[in-house]
Amino acid sequence: MANKSIYVTMPTLAPLEEVTQLMQGIWERGIMTHNGPLVQRFEKEVADYLHLRNIVSVTNGTIAIHMAIRALGLKGEIITTPFTFIATISSIIWEGCTPVFVDIDPDTLNMDPSKIEEKITEHTCAILPVHVFGNPCEVEQIDAIAKKHNLRVIYDAAHAVGVNYKGRSIFEYGDISTTSFHATKMLNTAEGGACFALDDELHEKLKRLRFFGFDDRKDVVDDGTNGKMTEVHAAIGIANLRYLPSALADRQEKYMLYKEILSQCPELKFQRINEACNYSYFPVIFPSEATLLSVEKKLNAEDIYPRRYFYPSVNTFTQILPYVEMPVSEDISKRILCLPLYYGLAKEDIERIANEVLLFSL
Repeated sequence: MANKSIYVTMPTLAPLEEVTQLMQGIWERGIMTHNGPLVQRFEKEVADYLHLRNIVSVTNGTIAIHMAIRALGLKGEIITTPFTFIATISSIIWEGCTPVFVDIDPDTLNMDPSKIEEKITEHTCAILPVHVFGNPCEVEQIDAIAKKHNLRVIYDAAHAVGVNYKGRSIFEYGDISTTSFHATKMLNTAEGGACFALDDELHEKLKRLRFFGFDDRKDVVDDGTNGKMTEVHAAIGIANLRYLPSALADRQEKYMLYKEILSQCPELKFQRINEACNYSYFPVIFPSEATLLSVEKKLNAEDIYPRRYFYPSVNTFTQILPYVEMPVSEDISKRILCLPLYYGLAKEDIERIANEVLLFSL
């Protein structure tokens, strides 16, 4: 491990020659974008792998949330979580809606469903939870609340590729689920994302929205955007999809190795995960921010770079929205650190990192 920097994550990549072979076809056809043959192939292969009928691939996970909000025609307040990446919140604001925060469960780190109803007003139009670190939300409770109050549900499933909950892809839940194929995700296209809607009419609308609102007759029938995935990104995704099953198995094995070692310290807490979790990250909750900072400093000195993820709690970004106290999210965000976890990371590295953490925590 000497002279080798270790980062919180690295992309899982197919052999370069497999990507190059797909790229060759792009150069021969001269089709780079606009729902080309590789985009269509990528969508079909992902849908087949996930046992889904509908997928709309897009440029990134952020535009996927934008499109989901617009496809549902949402106006007003959208209930969401403060423990997420800023893109979840900025997408709501960009689409002219108002984020309303519900604090998180301190164990699962997902939105606490028992606190949702107290935040519902006459202006509430939707609920937008996040499957944090690929750990499924309480989808049944959220669905029941949404039905009771006639609300739409969008799931930010950016971390959740490969998650199956009760025999179904996690992307089948909600009116629309969105995901990310960013380089750091379990399945990556370098940059990319997708929307999933079981309703066929909603699916067709999402397809129009990603191409400026054009329908099949080239009439503009929706207020759309340019959300198209390119052929180059689809080629990367097709190649990487072949390695997703082994990447998921590898991630679980390494997650469990971390957990086995670090469980020796009762002061360290871990996310309570559903068995459907895809183990995409390994977060550790320290007893104090001071301990976290000491561990981070020690690891950085050895060229090991974990990440404070998510930090800070997004309800504290007062330059873009008024502050509302979220005590659980604010507390957890100060004490949580994601340790390095990725396909190419050696088990010896995990053991060393875990033992370094123990030295400062016991």
